[in-house]
Amino acid sequence: MLAHRGGAAEFLPCCAAPPRRNLPLAVKILISGAGIAGPTLAYWLLRYGFEPTLIETAPQPRTGGYIIDFWGTGYDVAERMGLLPELLRAGYKPTEVRVVGADGHRVSGFETKSLARVTADRLVSLPRGDLARAIHAAIEGRVETWFGNTITAIEQTASGVRASFEHGPAREFDLAVGADGLHSRVRELAFGAESRYEKYLGYKAAAFEARGYRPRDESVYVMYTRVGQQVARFAMRGDRTLFFFIYADPDSALPADLGQQKIELRAHFERSGWECPQILEALDRAGELYFDRVSQIRMDARGGLWTRGRVTLLGDAAFCVSLLAGQGSALAMAAAYVLAGELHRAGGDWNLAFARYQERFGAFVLEKQEAALRMAGMFVPKSRFSLILRNQIFRLMAIPWVADMAAGRDLVDRFALPEYG
Repeated sequence: MLAHRGGAAEFLPCCAAPPRRNLPLAVKILISGAGIAGPTLAYWLLRYGFEPTLIETAPQPRTGGYIIDFWGTGYDVAERMGLLPELLRAGYKPTEVRVVGADGHRVSGFETKSLARVTADRLVSLPRGDLARAIHAAIEGRVETWFGNTITAIEQTASGVRASFEHGPAREFDLAVGADGLHSRVRELAFGAESRYEKYLGYKAAAFEARGYRPRDESVYVMYTRVGQQVARFAMRGDRTLFFFIYADPDSALPADLGQQKIELRAHFERSGWECPQILEALDRAGELYFDRVSQIRMDARGGLWTRGRVTLLGDAAFCVSLLAGQGSALAMAAAYVLAGELHRAGGDWNLAFARYQERFGAFVLEKQEAALRMAGMFVPKSRFSLILRNQIFRLMAIPWVADMAAGRDLVDRFALPEYG
């Protein structure tokens, strides 16, 4: 991918301009965010003859993060993009979710064949960074991309959008899309302060990788839960282990840097028992750590709040369901597919396309946000009774009809991807 990495360098053309036959009303589209949603949107816009440009604050494509469970409409979009073979090679098929006590012995859990049955085996667990790499590879060398840069201002005019940047001159586009995550800069510039839309759910989460950690339980997601907190691990290829923390915290403020993040995790987990002391030792050696609060972005799509003139939002920037839903990346890909498809179907008439995008996807996303709230108690029970009830439900997942009822409600996507030709 031709990319610009910071500095004051100007944009350069990534490839020859496409033929201008049947030119859409809106052609040049600026996309802020080169994670999952943004590159997926760029892929489909290219398919339909638009000219996307990606800008990303990070100096290079982001790696790391946490393991995501990938299924549903996003899985279908990945299949249409030809990504499934690579994702299945990079991903994992866990056979068991195992809940352990402080002594490491199993106290609850279930085999994942129940989840496979509910999703028709169209589910894979994989690092979020691997999904992002696969999408980037699909547009490599074909999309103008600027890493290490930030949008500083958005001015809408009668003919388009004028975007100013931290590095480089201002430029004109027909449309702008904020696909820049929970803490979206585009949303802040075009729609107002994050505090207007963020709903903090009362939890913080962190994830990191370590090499050579023992013990390893292959193909098993191992979790240790106490009231108000959970720590889990999953063995990956290359003698790597991914660790995931989540804990209740009424204070939404985030630690300022990596050192403070480690201090906060140690304060919450150093006396928690199980393997926490040695996991924290591995954390001390980690050079990268994902750390964020668990929140939702609540913008009433039915009221038009995903769109402000020629600017619209996508993925977590518009409707973050929170990582508790386990489907944020898949939903972002599905939304990108719909947004690009509606722009294509409307011939670039962005007013019509934006309205159809929100109409098609808004109610579906609201359902997913409600599902995420229901699942919060599964991750971090807030009472001893809730913890016991959660463990009992996990045990009953061995019964097919119970698994279908418990998992089917939230795992089956009641949304059919449109066909855009």
